[in-house]
Amino acid sequence: MNKIRKVNSGVTLWNKAKKIIPGGNQLLSKRAELFLPNKWPTYYKKAKGIEIWDMDNNKYYDYSIMGIGACNLGYANYDVDKAVKEAVDNGSASTFNSFEEVDLAEKLLELHPWAAKVRFANAGGEINSIAIRIARAASKKDVVAFCGYHGWSDWYLATNLTNDKGLDGQLLPGLQPNGVPKGLTGTALPFHYGNTDELQELIDKNPNKIGVIMIEIARYGEPDILFVKKVQELAKKIGAVLIFDEISSGFRAVTGGMHIKYGLEPDMVTFGKALGNGYPITALIGKEEIMQEAQTSFISSTNWTARLGFVAALATIKQFETLKVADYTLNLANYIRSRLKELFNKHGLKVDIKGMPSIIIMIIAEEEPLVIKTLITQEMLKRGYLASTIFFVTYAHTKEHCEKYLSELTEVVHIISNAIKSKNLRDLLDDEVCHGGFARLN
Repeated sequence: MNKIRKVNSGVTLWNKAKKIIPGGNQLLSKRAELFLPNKWPTYYKKAKGIEIWDMDNNKYYDYSIMGIGACNLGYANYDVDKAVKEAVDNGSASTFNSFEEVDLAEKLLELHPWAAKVRFANAGGEINSIAIRIARAASKKDVVAFCGYHGWSDWYLATNLTNDKGLDGQLLPGLQPNGVPKGLTGTALPFHYGNTDELQELIDKNPNKIGVIMIEIARYGEPDILFVKKVQELAKKIGAVLIFDEISSGFRAVTGGMHIKYGLEPDMVTFGKALGNGYPITALIGKEEIMQEAQTSFISSTNWTARLGFVAALATIKQFETLKVADYTLNLANYIRSRLKELFNKHGLKVDIKGMPSIIIMIIAEEEPLVIKTLITQEMLKRGYLASTIFFVTYAHTKEHCEKYLSELTEVVHIISNAIKSKNLRDLLDDEVCHGGFARLN
């Protein structure tokens, strides 16, 4: 076992950050407390492939969130970075527009023949808000029915103005919608994935009010096609605009949206994360008559025209096509899933292995699941691995190196299993238990 040898400067900096940045950073999913309170390195100097160097130059192999799923080719991919560096040298912004914006729009429409127009932004929450704005303009109705996680915007968090438990099973339990205008009460109505009866009930209770339905096409595995098709049928019946949120699922099952694998044609789809391999770029594609409504509202931002995101996305998509990245990550993820099932079964641990293509989610059904999750992270960190109960498999992960990860994890699971049998699990903790995160990932 390779113990970390140097002082963890990241802990000191994180404690400083929390004093001057509300929450410590800009993304809940990267907060240290979700991994290993008072021990997580938190900050990096360099990242390449699946390797990350912290502030003290300790090297780790990332078998966890890989930039929250944004780096499906691996960190600092050579071809993507080369294209971006050339774009930087030629100017990332100017009074003129970047021609790559048109190139990327054409490429996305080529991949999704059902769509006719495209809009771009930088972040997932932004592009989902743009989609909702356009969809409301097209339907002439304010109320949105949804299932899944769709970002931080007012339209979404307004759910908890009506019922403070509305987002418990979609995002975060007990979330307070502070700062969201009370006038939005009743404009966002949740239902659960796989439950079309709930959606029908919402439609019945809100006749002629629901103009938009947004869903994540997949959450814990392959899409429930019967569910998705029923939602599509109900949307058409009431004249609602149907939006697939593929911020997380896009470019994982195929090159493009997961929906095209199943021959599904919604009204709009949003993409992000894997689209730019770490560079900020998101996209919305949709049908002609709906997307044209963007012209009837005001949707505009300076940095949405920056060249780097368009260039990064084009270079990323090119590799997805030439290297068959989706096939590679799917096959590797399936292999790792089977090995993890064998590992947990062998040691008698109740852990369910789920996740959509190339995303592995370990759902711990033992007592004190957060303690077990913390111990996995704690002990794997000592061995030079960033590991948790979620693992985004990328093109940069090799089967050979995954065997080393599995070997180290086997040792850790053995230790945890023995501690459970001896009823001294918490004695293994070096510090505090990690905090719970997004409900949809736990």
